[in-house]
Amino acid sequence: MHKKIDVVIMAGGKGKRLMPLTENTPKPLLKIGNKPIIEYNTDRLGAFGIKHINITVNYLSDQIISYFEENNKHRIDFNYIKESKSLGTIGALKLIENFKNDYILVMNADLLTNVNFEALFNDFILKNGDALIATIPYKVDIPHGVVETKAGFVTDLKEKPSYTYYSNAGIYVFKKECFDFIPENAFFDATDLIEILIAKEKKIVNFPILDYWLDIGKPEDFQKAQNDIKFIKF
Repeated sequence: MHKKIDVVIMAGGKGKRLMPLTENTPKPLLKIGNKPIIEYNTDRLGAFGIKHINITVNYLSDQIISYFEENNKHRIDFNYIKESKSLGTIGALKLIENFKNDYILVMNADLLTNVNFEALFNDFILKNGDALIATIPYKVDIPHGVVETKAGFVTDLKEKPSYTYYSNAGIYVFKKECFDFIPENAFFDATDLIEILIAKEKKIVNFPILDYWLDIGKPEDFQKAQNDIKFIKF
């Protein structure tokens, strides 16, 4: 995997919903169990053979940089991209000029997950995608019979159906040429880029995560992570 892919971890956010925890500590450095959120991700990527990681930073960025100067057991070569202003979840990628590979894995720093990055990347290559979104499947059971209609007439009856929806997990793979659609120096989210790619009829692969995944956005997520970490196998 590591010979074909570059990695970008987005760590520039302020983590406002986690105040006051993030008042003096950037969210990626908040500890889950005995180590920071972001380090679970860098360690996992390192374990898959990744040797070079780009990290986009903004809020309290010096703390993140100095942390990895002291803690880098996989001897990863870190490259920091400092946002002078908030550029959304993917706008800062326009500031990176040294991509070595044709494929780029982009992920949020504040995810706690033991997703199999190798399987994710292999699925992307197998399906010959232009981009990939990792998703969390949600199965919704409807407790009643559902009547489907069109223009006022019944077209179908379904007895207590269940539907599966897919929620964005904040982990993506892109072919490098997809970044041509990111505007210069502008606030731009990964979802904005995906919408452009869909409009241009590019192939977007859905990779459902069946492993552990938690987006640490709110205080209750942070608490859940502290409990779950005792049982997650990395």
